[in-house]
Amino acid sequence: MFSIIKKELQSFFYTLFAYFIAALFMLIFTYMFNNGIADIDSSTYYFSFTNVFYNVMLFFLFIIPILTMRTFSDERKYGTEVLLMTSPNNTFKIVIGKFLANEVVFLFMLACSSVFPIVTALNGSVAASQLFCAYLGFFCWGTMCITIGMLMSSFTDNSIIAAILGEVSMLVMLYIDDFSRTAFISRIPWLQKVLYAFAAQPKFEYFSQSLIRLSDIVFFISAVILFLGWTIISIEKRRWNRG
Repeated sequence: MFSIIKKELQSFFYTLFAYFIAALFMLIFTYMFNNGIADIDSSTYYFSFTNVFYNVMLFFLFIIPILTMRTFSDERKYGTEVLLMTSPNNTFKIVIGKFLANEVVFLFMLACSSVFPIVTALNGSVAASQLFCAYLGFFCWGTMCITIGMLMSSFTDNSIIAAILGEVSMLVMLYIDDFSRTAFISRIPWLQKVLYAFAAQPKFEYFSQSLIRLSDIVFFISAVILFLGWTIISIEKRRWNRG
């Protein structure tokens, strides 16, 4: 598994890919952060990630598919999937290895954004508890999105299609709570409760309010395990079809 992680990280960091993704994330984050500062009247900015992360979340959904779209689709496209499937690593190790490599890039992006609270702390005041909870919530949300993108990438050999499928799936996860509150769904209480139970955005709201609930942690962990499990099944199915 470590050989897979090393291979994936080399493909990210030995090229400009990881740095391009991080730069794109920082560009969006900087824009949202500056907008937040421009709206304040006080000379001291009490750093809050609530509005910044809410605004970044939508644009973030366009970044994650770029990160994950090549995870399995390129292996199929360039014929390297055969070498991967015939390696000593089983499907579980292959999927987890690629997942951990994507997580490292995601953590690299978050680490780059830490410059904002650091600079703010040097010049103002930072709500430490809210900062920690916002980072934790965004990490959980981003990790779930990574597993969704990986699952979509396992379905096709076209990375563009994988990115589109991932984007649509992530948008559904983001706005499913809004859909559950529509007039039509409101007429079906049990369906509304089911849809709302799968909504990720309300879970992030609690994190942004400096509230860490066990149920929210369990939700994101369960979602990550579920999507990784489906990815393993998808890859294993194709592995068996190859004989």
